[in-house]
Amino acid sequence: EFLDKPVGEIRLMHTRPLRNKISLREYPNGECVYFDGMARKCTIYPVRPAQCRTWPFWRSLISSSSTWNSLQRNCPGINQGELVQLEEIEKRASELEL
Repeated sequence: EFLDKPVGEIRLMHTRPLRNKISLREYPNGECVYFDGMARKCTIYPVRPAQCRTWPFWRSLISSSSTWNSLQRNCPGINQGELVQLEEIEKRASELEL
């Protein structure tokens, strides 16, 4: 509805299977197909899927300090913006098992 396209078309064209789940497709450079590189923002932010709403607080990313530190080096948004409290991190991590 947000994109004015049928859900089936969006799933077919903009998602891929990943570990028995569905993931948004990415360009070869790793950017999501819904990321506007010029504006540096998500074009579907109001309706972004759980995969995006819970980032970067996936259990697989917060399971160890070495994993988190590696992520920080590769993602300029980590440690930017408002501080997220531990309770909220745990809530987001439990929403999606990635």
